[in-house]
Amino acid sequence: MPQPILYVAITNHGFGHATRTAAVVAELQRQFPELLLILVTTAPRWLLESYIQGDFIHRPRAFDIGVVQRDSLTMDKSATLEKLRQIKSQERSLIASEVNFIRQNRVGLVLADIPPLAAAIAQAAGVPCWMMSNFGWDFIYRAWGGEFVEIADWIAACFNKCDRLFRLPFHEPMSAFPTITDVGLTGGTPRHTAAEIQAQFSLTTPLDKTVLLTFGGLGIEQIPYHNLAQFPDWQFITFDRNAPQLPNLLQITDQSYRPVDFMPLCSRIVSKPGYGTFSEACRLDVPIVSVTRDDFAEAPVLLAGMQDYSSHRILESKEFFQGDWQFLQEPMHPPRKTEPIAKDGNEAIAHAIVDFFAAS
Repeated sequence: MPQPILYVAITNHGFGHATRTAAVVAELQRQFPELLLILVTTAPRWLLESYIQGDFIHRPRAFDIGVVQRDSLTMDKSATLEKLRQIKSQERSLIASEVNFIRQNRVGLVLADIPPLAAAIAQAAGVPCWMMSNFGWDFIYRAWGGEFVEIADWIAACFNKCDRLFRLPFHEPMSAFPTITDVGLTGGTPRHTAAEIQAQFSLTTPLDKTVLLTFGGLGIEQIPYHNLAQFPDWQFITFDRNAPQLPNLLQITDQSYRPVDFMPLCSRIVSKPGYGTFSEACRLDVPIVSVTRDDFAEAPVLLAGMQDYSSHRILESKEFFQGDWQFLQEPMHPPRKTEPIAKDGNEAIAHAIVDFFAAS
């Protein structure tokens, strides 16, 4: 029997798609260690390896752009449109090169999160394409109107070629997809106990005064770190490499650690809307304080889901950037829904892939 091979295409946007897909891949390796994995993404290998401990092939290729951003909140729409037109103009050559690669390597299945061209590539190569996401790029671009509408239509036509979508929680309808399977939350699990982290980083502050500041792979410019001086007996943790040296701010630079590894030590995380951060926090029942994000259609959907299932506070930009951060002293709002959210997304997607190859 030939070795089963999975081609995993990850959108060229930030770190969130890469980490949530890597969490599924890590579970897939646990369930199906003989599977050969090809991760097709421009995300750095160190990021993938922080989630995936087994072997995989890294093929740096970009089939989409997502949104061109200066930081995790600041978007450049004109540059995004220019890049999208460029990708659309190269559609045939991008598809042709990957079809050759897929056939030469005898790939049995494509899993994508969520570059639209992955479905067209798989269809042209004659292999099924499964996708996983809580939103499609057509949803983001269509909300911007104008010349983005034509791009959104093109993307929706690509998504229509997908054989099966695993729709994650905190989702928009994703109506372009013909076959949808709803699954639970995905994401990483802490690799260390809270006691191990505390010992490694000499953390002694009580949980109720320990806060993780995490704003995605691109971070946020001009975080008002000066506010931390008002909380001298609190412990703040950040992965921001540009953060200042402050007595109550721990800067994590070791790339083997991830934000999820520190979440159990914290009474809350302070973040921007992002599926990966929200999902990992909800999986661990860690409360979330989130700043809003304007003009990005996914943000209200994420914030609504967070309010439904997590203890939370939502901050307007002015309160976060110009306020004195007294929100840290205020009580969290309870989740709006009483029933728990499913947290089995990693396992459900991995199990479906294992079943697919077992039946092949």
